[in-house]
This record gives sequence, structure tokens and C-alpha cells, in this order.
Amino acid sequence: MLKNNFKIALRNILRNKGLFFLNIIGLSLGIASCLVIMLFVIDELSYDRFNEKADEIMRVVFKAKIEGEDVREAVVMPPVAETLKREFPEVNDATRLRRMGEPIVVYNNTTFKNSKYAWVDPNFLEVFTLPVIEGKAVSPLDEPFSVVLTQKEAQRYFGSSKNAIGKNLELEGYDQHYKITAIIDEVPTNSHFHFDAFVSMNGHELAQSGTWMNSDFFTFLVLRKGYPYELLQAKLPEVLKQHMGPQLQEELGISYDEFNQENSLGLYLQPLTDIHLNPEFSKASTLEQGGDIKYVYIFSAVALFMLLIACINFMNLSTAAAAKRAKEVGIRKVLGSNKKQLIKQFLMESAIDTVIAVLISFLIVIVSIPFFNALSGKELQSQQLLKPSFLVIFLFGAIIISLLAGGYPAFFLSSFKPISALKGKFSGFGKSKGIRSGLVIFQFVISAGLILAVLVVNQQMSYIQDKNLGYDKDQILVLRDSYLLGNNNEVLKNELLKDPKVAGISQSSFVPAGPSDRSVYGIYKDGKFKRRSSLYNIDESYLSVMGIELLEGRNFSKEFGSEEGKTIINQSAAKAFGLGDNPIGKTFERAGDPENQKLTVIGVVKDFHHESLHRAIEPLIMVYGSYGGLIVRANTGDMAGLIADTETLWNDFNTNETFNYSLLDESYRKTYLSEQKMGTVLYVFALLTIFVACLGLFGLVTFTTQQRFKEIGIRKVLGSSVPQIVAMLSSDFLKLVGISFIVAFPLGYYLMEKWLQGFAYRIEMQWWLFLLTGLITIMIAFLTIGWKSFRAATMNPVNALKDD
Repeated sequence: MLKNNFKIALRNILRNKGLFFLNIIGLSLGIASCLVIMLFVIDELSYDRFNEKADEIMRVVFKAKIEGEDVREAVVMPPVAETLKREFPEVNDATRLRRMGEPIVVYNNTTFKNSKYAWVDPNFLEVFTLPVIEGKAVSPLDEPFSVVLTQKEAQRYFGSSKNAIGKNLELEGYDQHYKITAIIDEVPTNSHFHFDAFVSMNGHELAQSGTWMNSDFFTFLVLRKGYPYELLQAKLPEVLKQHMGPQLQEELGISYDEFNQENSLGLYLQPLTDIHLNPEFSKASTLEQGGDIKYVYIFSAVALFMLLIACINFMNLSTAAAAKRAKEVGIRKVLGSNKKQLIKQFLMESAIDTVIAVLISFLIVIVSIPFFNALSGKELQSQQLLKPSFLVIFLFGAIIISLLAGGYPAFFLSSFKPISALKGKFSGFGKSKGIRSGLVIFQFVISAGLILAVLVVNQQMSYIQDKNLGYDKDQILVLRDSYLLGNNNEVLKNELLKDPKVAGISQSSFVPAGPSDRSVYGIYKDGKFKRRSSLYNIDESYLSVMGIELLEGRNFSKEFGSEEGKTIINQSAAKAFGLGDNPIGKTFERAGDPENQKLTVIGVVKDFHHESLHRAIEPLIMVYGSYGGLIVRANTGDMAGLIADTETLWNDFNTNETFNYSLLDESYRKTYLSEQKMGTVLYVFALLTIFVACLGLFGLVTFTTQQRFKEIGIRKVLGSSVPQIVAMLSSDFLKLVGISFIVAFPLGYYLMEKWLQGFAYRIEMQWWLFLLTGLITIMIAFLTIGWKSFRAATMNPVNALKDD
């Protein structure tokens, strides 16, 4: 019987090639999209789970509200790790990491750059699963000044990792040699940190600090297995009060309780596996830019809806073909087939379609993964789909899809009464009209919602790129590494100033986009703590080169002699420090200044975005300090020529330092690359979803035109024109599309408002976005409906009436 059903199914597929082709297209795209998004979601959720103790590891973070400033830092104070391990038996272990930057590495008179180093506690490799593959397997970082390299980094220095053990490296700026004790494999891609080398913190002076007033250490705890971390977190306020309180009293002159009356301080625990998808901490205090759980939710929903729409299409297209198969059903029932046998037959056809669609979807995934990776910046591998666990999921998924997509058509077609079916009269069609209409509304709720999402994302990205930032990011060449030239840095600056293509040059390591130095200090006014502030070291050319507007006072200038103890601040700083309407000449202090020198305000600049637009403009103080790389303002459109001339000058110094540069506008664009990539991915999947939804609408239009075949013929005989018939057939469907807006617009507004809340500076969702969404959706629907309606309206009425 099964063999017979299979043969009949194949014959029906060959007889209805067009219907089969449309079914396969819809199902294949739906399944393939779902699989690609599933790989993306699984990858996002897999971060840091490679660690054997992943479920027990917690990161200690700091959150505070100080003088109205919302502080969220992923770094905490030096003693936190040892204190919590000592005082709480539920803490099995604790370890710390501190960024070391990208030091210049010297071995055997050869210089290596662009390597990411980190200080870590000796037990770091016991907490995190980073297996040793060469050298000292147990406690390789116990000795002071020991270092562990990744295999790739060792090969870079020595040609082979086996030649690295026992060798000594020199790090410029550190008066010490570091002995290589072990080699580890590369840090997995799905880790929230990636370093090329880990240097022992044993003997590091700052690591022994007992201060609870400065934070610069990423601190991780290993809790007892199965212990709820919330219980330990509830005990942390008392720890902070006990250990920070005395130091707070000494530095600020008030008790911890008095300080907390208007402010709040707190240590919190964050599960290791939550770090990657939690964007709440400032990017400056995190090891790497992570993902965002909102995108996981958005794309999971898109995958689910895409699959549902594909199944709905199958149902609509199958029922649309019912008229062609009605007599077949009637004859088979007359010849003795019962409803159960017919259901098996139609489910067999559904299963064949599904299996073929699944196989094609695999091919689509294999071909599309490289393109998806290029769009999203991920490194997904289609080979993951061949894992046994995935294959089992696919098997059950295919069965569910087959039942979901083919179940309704099977029961629908098998329910025809023999006499009605043979006469071409189908009493069941009217009963199912509401179901089919509801499915079309559902499809266009999703389609309209995605169109609205794409429009909002594009508007926000355009807003970011076009926003007045308070500085001019165009035609600025940043030579961040020019300080490596030593005394020749000043020579390079003077030579470039002779070039007519150069309008001006500033020397500073602080730029508002891309890699930049970052200094943050606590600010005091009249002995009272006001809030924290970023600090820039700039020279007298910085404001003009960057195009920053000076509102009050003066700029730094050598004409006034020493500028030590002078500062230029932004408007937000003047307000936050309580300097009043005329801040020029007023003073404040910065914490950490060994001489407790007062800073006198000599100028106020207009607020400019010195951080991401995800954050509101913060207070900024600028002091005189000419150090770091060069920032070059060009007055020519020939940036390529300027870069080439600069490289020639650079190479003339013969310092063996590699010429590197960046363009400030490109660095700014890259700041929002994640959002841009996700917006592009959303755009692609929106197009696919709309395309598949249109297939479903096409199926319903086909179904309706077959039902009204004779009515159309009669209307044409009675004088109806083609436009009138097209309008008649289209109106009902366009009403369904209109009804979908009632759900799509409020839902889309709510979800996109949630997304926009991640930006301190954002667009407002204007009425025209909804109008444009509606027009685009209606146009797409009308094109789909109109083509089939036009074909029905232009048919020969004789063909419709000749059987009556």
C-alpha cells in the first residue's frame, strides 16, 4: 500500500509541476532561513560554554548611581577576588584579568607588534578551560614574570611552538624579561575575550593594591556547583560597606552610610554565559564588543515566522489545487477508498515535498553561509548541521513540518463528498474560507512588521551617520602609532605641515571614534565629590583640527607660557561640576593627582560626541599634553595622495616601524558596524519572508479564481471590463492586507521602540514610516494579486461556460 501511495504521489507531482515547484520554493526558503538563523542563535548562545566550569563561573561587576551618574562597569577593585574567596566558603576559587594592551615585543633584536597581552592571576588557566599543549601543564603562571603564549603567537615569534618554551621575551616599556613557560591553543572564537598572551600577575605591584576606590580588574569567581549565585550576591552590600567604608571616609570625609543616602554603590554577580549578550556595561570597561540578546530574540522570531509562513503557503497552494483534484477524490471514493486511505495518500505527497525541500534547503544553507558570514561578521560553519544531535532534530522537524504543512490539505481534500466532487461543487470550501483568510492576515502582519523594522533601522543608521557630532569627522587622517618614531614624530609633523594638502596637525592619543586612549578621574569641587569625568590630553591645535567649537574663554596657547593646571571643559562638565553660568576662572580638583593641584577653567567648548551615540554626552575635561600619535586635517579631496606622501615620509626614517593609519570617518562608521550588519541581515530575511508570503497569497488568489471561474466568464459576457474584474478579485485580498495593519503597526511600534531605547540619540517613529510601510505592503500584495487576477480576467469566457 505504501509503495502504491508513493507511486501515485510521484505521478501527481509530475502532473502538477507548477504547483510542486511553488511548494518547494516556499518550503526550501523557509527551512533554509530557519536553519541559518538557528546556527546564528546557537552560536550567540554558545559563548563561553566551552569552559568546563562555565555554569559555576561568575563575573563580579560594579554598578552605582553617583551624583546622578549611572555607573556600570565590568571591572572592580583589586582586593575583591581575594576578599570574596577568603570570606565566603561557597567561593571555590577566584581569579583576575587586567588588560595590558598591545606592547611591542622584542626577541633576538626582532620587533613584533599588534599582539594582545593581558595580566592574569596564576590560577587563571585553572578557572578557564584553555588547555596547555606545550610546556608546563600544571600552574604555568606561578612564577613571577612568566608568560603563556597561544600556539599561533609562538609560531609568529619562533616559527614553531616547540621552540618557544624557556625563551625570554622583552616588552618595551616594562623593565623586565618574561619567560615563556607554556603554549596553549587559540582562545575559542565563542569566548568573550581573546588574547595572544597571558602574563603572570604574580609580583605585579598594582595587583597587590588594597584600594577599594579604583577599579581596573576583571574578576571571576568559581562558585560551589549548584549554588544559587543570588544568595552570595545578597551578601555583597555588606562586604562593600565593610571594606570600602573606611577608605571612603578617609578620602571624602563622610561615612559610607551618609554617602549612600543620596548615592548607591554595589557589587553584583553576572553569570559567565550571560556576558556576551549583555550590553549594559560601558564598552570602555568590557574586554570586547559583545552581541545583544535583542537580536537573538528578533532573529529567532523571524526564523519561526518564516517557517510558519512557508507551511501556510503549502496549505494555501495545496487547497488552491483542490479543484483540479476534486474529481480524482470523487472517483477514488466511488471505487472504495475511505477517508483514512486518502489522508495517507495526501500526507505521503506532503512528506515527499517536505523531504525534497529539506534536501534543497541544505544546499541553500551551504551556499548561503559564506554570504551570511560576510553580512553578519560571524564565522558559522554549515558542517554543524551534520552533527547527530542536529540530524535528529531535523528528522523530527521534517515530520512536524510535513504534518503541519500537509495535514490541513489532506483532511480538506479527503472530506469531499463523492457526488459533489464529481460535479465540481465543494461544500467544504466556504467553511474554510475564514481559516485561509486568517492565515493571509497572519502572513502580512509579519511582512508589514518586517518592512517597518527595516525602515526604522535604516532611518536610525542614517541619523547616526548624518548627525551633527560637534566635531568634523571628514578628511581626518589618524596616525595613532606615529609616537613609535620617537624624536622623528616631531620631524614627521613638521614635514607634513609643509604639504599644501595638509590644513593642520594635532598630536594626541584621544580621538572620539575608533581606538583611543581613555582616562577617567573623579572630580571634586570645594572638597566635595561631584562625579567622574573623562579626560583628554590635547595640544593647542586640537580644537581647530577636530573642528570643535570654543564657546567661552580661550584655547591653549604657548603665548601664555606654561599651561599646567589649566583646563578646557565641555558644556556638560560645566553643568555637572556646578560651575554656574560663567565657569571661566573657576577651579576643581581631580582624584589621583599626587600634588592635589587645582585645575582652572580657561575655556568651554560646545558639547561633542566623544563617545558612542548609545550613550548621552558625558562631562569631559581637557588638559594640555602633547603626546601620542598625529591627527592630520586634510584640505584636499585627494586623501589617497596624502596617505601615499605620508607613507613615503614615514619610510624615509628607516625605523622598521610599520606605517599604519585610519580615517576618522571610517572609524566612526565602524563604531556602529554591528547595528549596520544586523540591519542588513534583517533586510535580507525581510525580503525572503515577503517573497514567501507572496507565494501564499498567490495560492489563495489561484484558489479563488478557480472557484469563481464561471462567475468571471458570465461577468465578461455581460460586459464587465478587465479592470473591473481585476478590481473585484483584488478587493477582498487587499482588505485582508489592510486588516493586517491593525496588528502589525502597534506590534511593530512596540518592538522597534524597544530597539531604539539602546541609543541615547535616536529618531522618533514618525507617521510617514507607517504610511510608507502600508503603501509598500499593499503594492507588493497588489502586484502578486494583480498578475493572477489579470490572467483570469483576460481568459476566453467560452472556456468557462462551455460545460454548462
